[in-house]
Amino acid sequence: MSAPTTPSSPATPPPSRPAVSEREAREVAEAAREQHWRKPSFAKELFLGRFRLDLIHPHPLPADEAVQRGEAFLAKLRDFVETRVDAARIERDARIPDEVINGLKELGALGMKIDPKYGGLGLTQVYYNKALALAGSASPAIGVLLSAHQSIGVPQPLKLFGTQEQKEKFLPRCARTDISAFLLTEPDVGSDPARLATSAVPDGDDYVLDGVKLWTTNGVVADLLVVMARVPRSEGHKGGITAFVVEADSPGITVENRNSFMGLRGIENGVTRFHRVRVPAAHRIGEEGQGLKIALTTLNTGRLSLPASCVAAGKWCLKIAREWSAAREQWGKPVAQHEAVGSKISFIAATTFALEAVTDLASQMADEDRNDIRIEGALAKLYASEMAWKMADELVQIRGGRGFETAESLAARGERAVPAEQLLRDLRINRIFEGSTEIMHLLIAREAVDAHLSVAGDLIDPGKSLSDKAKAGANAGVFYAKWLPKLVAGPGQLPTAYGEFKRDVDLSGHLRYVERTARKLARSTFYGMSRWQGRMETKQGFLGRIVDIGAELFAMSAACVRAELLRAQGRNGREAYQLADLFCRQSRLRVEELFGRLWNNTDDMDRKVVKGVLAGTYTWLEDGVIDASGDGPWIADTTPGPSEKENVHRPIR
Repeated sequence: MSAPTTPSSPATPPPSRPAVSEREAREVAEAAREQHWRKPSFAKELFLGRFRLDLIHPHPLPADEAVQRGEAFLAKLRDFVETRVDAARIERDARIPDEVINGLKELGALGMKIDPKYGGLGLTQVYYNKALALAGSASPAIGVLLSAHQSIGVPQPLKLFGTQEQKEKFLPRCARTDISAFLLTEPDVGSDPARLATSAVPDGDDYVLDGVKLWTTNGVVADLLVVMARVPRSEGHKGGITAFVVEADSPGITVENRNSFMGLRGIENGVTRFHRVRVPAAHRIGEEGQGLKIALTTLNTGRLSLPASCVAAGKWCLKIAREWSAAREQWGKPVAQHEAVGSKISFIAATTFALEAVTDLASQMADEDRNDIRIEGALAKLYASEMAWKMADELVQIRGGRGFETAESLAARGERAVPAEQLLRDLRINRIFEGSTEIMHLLIAREAVDAHLSVAGDLIDPGKSLSDKAKAGANAGVFYAKWLPKLVAGPGQLPTAYGEFKRDVDLSGHLRYVERTARKLARSTFYGMSRWQGRMETKQGFLGRIVDIGAELFAMSAACVRAELLRAQGRNGREAYQLADLFCRQSRLRVEELFGRLWNNTDDMDRKVVKGVLAGTYTWLEDGVIDASGDGPWIADTTPGPSEKENVHRPIR
C-alpha cells in the first residue's frame, strides 16, 4: 500500500528541477563552503609550501577520562560483535537481523557521539572511529548503519546547528531508540546540488515537501530523516537549499524501493518519495539557504568514519596475508618468502600503519578543535578509500583462486571461510560515496588554492571589471612578493633538521623531504595558475595530481609523528619506526611519479578522444559484443506526485 497523503496542498506549486548553468552551479557550491580560515590548518599550510610540523607534533592525545570511557565501551562492543553477530548470515540474507540492531541500541551504540546529557555515551572522535572499525570488521553493514546514523544523520547536524529545543527533542531518541538517515542525493542530482529539485514550500507554520531522494542509507529502517530541500524565494522567505528534521512515518512519505548493491549487502538503502509532506518550521535546521553549508560542515568530521573502516580493512588484510602466506607453500618454501608476494605483504603492512596514523591524527585534531581540519578530513577520506581498495586487491591476489572464491564456497569444501572477495566488493563504494575520488580532488583543490583565489581571483575572473582586476593585481603583487621567496629554501635543506626523529631507524630525512616537496608542490601550483589562469579549474587531471601529492605528504608526516609517539610511549617504537620508514620510501616513489605526470601526461589527447567518443567517432570499436543491460531510462522519472508503489519502510522495534 502507498503511504497515506494529507489533503492539504502547498501554498504554491513545487518548482520543477532548476535549469542551472555551469557558472551558477559553481556559485552555489562556492556559497556553501566555509569562506574563512579562523584556525590554523596543517594541510592548508602544506599546500602553500609551509611545513608546520608544530601543528601535529608532539602528537595530540586524548584526556585520560576519555580513554577510560572509550576503552570501557570498546570492551563491551567487542564482546557483543564476537558473540551476537553472524557476519556470514548478514551477507547471505542481505540484512542485519532485528535482534542485532536492537542489541546495539541496548548497548548505547546509537549514541556513541551524543552528549551524555542527552542520553549518549559522549565518546571522542578517536574512540568513535575505533568503535566503527571494530563493528565494521565484524560486519561492514553494521559499521555503515552506525556511521550513517551518527556521522551524517540527525545527531551531527543538530550538534553543530540545532536549537536547544531540537536537541532536547531529538537527541535522546537518537541516542537509544531511533535510527536516522541523511537524504541529499536525488536520481538526477549527485555532486551538483544546484540542480536539487526536492521542494519545501512554506505554508503557514509548516513547510510542504515534494520530491524523490535516492540512495538513502538507513532510509528503509529510519525513524528520523535529515532532508535537504529547496525553499522557493518569496516574501518573508530567503529561500535556497535548506535542512529539515523529518519524522520518517509522516503522512506522504513512501520508501519505494530497498536498493541492492555489489557489496555492503546488509545495508538498508532505499528510494524515498515525499508527496505533500508537512514539516513544522520548528524542525528546520539553521536558516533557509544554509542546507549545503550544514551538509559540508557535517562532513568535515563525518568523513572520518570512512578512513576508520579502511583501517579495519587493512588490519584484517594484514592478518590474513600473514597467516595464509606462512601456511601456503610453493616451490619448497612459504609464498611469503617469494619476493613477488612479499612485496605485497610489505605494502599492506606499511599502508595500514600509515592509514591508522592519518585517521587517528585527524580524529584527535577534530577532538581538540584547535585546528581547521576540513582539508585533513577530506584528505583522510580520499587517501584511505583509494589505498584500502588497493590493499584488498592485493590480498585477493595473494590468495589466488581462493581470493576469488566466496567464503561460503570455501567452507562448503572444507576450507577456512575467508571473505576476501567480499571485502573487495564492500570497499569499492568508499571511492564513491561521501564524495567520490574525483569530487574530493576538486573539493580539496579548491581549498588548497584558496589563498591564491583570495588575492588573485578577480584577476582571472572574466566577469570582473577592469577596476576590479587592477585592484586584484595590486593585492596579488603584494602577496606573491612575500610568498614566492619563501619557497626557495627551508629546513628541508639542512642535514640536521628534525633530528628528534633520528633513532636506530632515521625518519628525519623523510620529514626533510616533506618540507622540500611541500615547497615544490606550492611552486607547481603557482606555475599552473600562471599558465592557465581562469582555465585552471578545467585542468582536473593536474589538480587531481596536486591533491594526491599533498595526500602522500600528509600521510608521510602522520606516519612519522605516530612512530615517534609510539616510541615515546614504549609501544613497539622500533617496529613503528621501521613501518614508517618503509611507508615513506614507498610514498616518495609515488610522489615522484605524480610530479612527473604534472607536466608529462596525456590530458590533452584524452580530451580529444573523449569528444570523439561522445560524437560517435569510435562506435565501430563497440562492434562484436551484446549489451546485456535491461530496458529502461538511464535516470528514473522523479516527477512530484503521490507514490504508486508499496511502502517498504521497516522501522526496527
